[in-house]
Amino acid sequence: MAGTQTVGSSQLRDAYRRLKDRIEAAAIRSGRPPNDVLTVAVTKNASPDQIRQLVELGHVDLGENQVQQLAHRVTQLDEFLSRHRTLGRATSKSAAELPEQVRWHMVGHLQRNKVKQVLPFVQLIHSVDSLRLAEELHGHAARMECVADVLIQVNTAQEAGKHGVAAPAVVHLAELIDTMVHLRLRGLMTMAPLNENPENSRACFALSADIFRDIRQAGFVGQYFNVLSMGMTNDFEVAIEEGANVLRIGRALFGEER
Repeated sequence: MAGTQTVGSSQLRDAYRRLKDRIEAAAIRSGRPPNDVLTVAVTKNASPDQIRQLVELGHVDLGENQVQQLAHRVTQLDEFLSRHRTLGRATSKSAAELPEQVRWHMVGHLQRNKVKQVLPFVQLIHSVDSLRLAEELHGHAARMECVADVLIQVNTAQEAGKHGVAAPAVVHLAELIDTMVHLRLRGLMTMAPLNENPENSRACFALSADIFRDIRQAGFVGQYFNVLSMGMTNDFEVAIEEGANVLRIGRALFGEER
């Protein structure tokens, strides 16, 4: 695609280091330890080589927007990790710094008819935006005899056409999800409107953080309700300052869409 830019394999290490430095600085500014902030590397625009290199750097949390792409990414990376472990055993060498496994996150909009395809692959679903989707997830998790970790997506930007639950309805949906024994409500996710000035995202993030605190203080959720997922490449530093502890970062690592 004309006018776009990608980050090659030789540049990824530097991009990763710069990202970690910026996260650390933002966390310190907000009076929090840097390891309080988890980065989900969104692989939408990444090549398979870039994903493998990032894992070789020790990164274990990866996210995808689309269900079909997610399944493909998981299979590719599992095969790579398996080959690497086998090679390490065959040569009597340690499997370098590669993790035993990675954690996959579903960060994009999830349709109810795709739930069955997603659940086997992910450790956290960031985008529960309706009671009907929660019920669909709960039903499939029950059939799989598992508990699925989920976040409620909150539309604090109040943009028409955007996915997410309206701010006044979030607490009620959280109460309903908390009664579903095969779902574990881990927290909230929000997306600020895309704009050139990150400060324009602050009010959106602050409102999400307020709702997050209201739910915790209400007392119907346990200590497992501890995830506030907000902030992407263009505004993650402001998100950290407003309380985010999970970021969803793609372009800062992998470049623009190819």
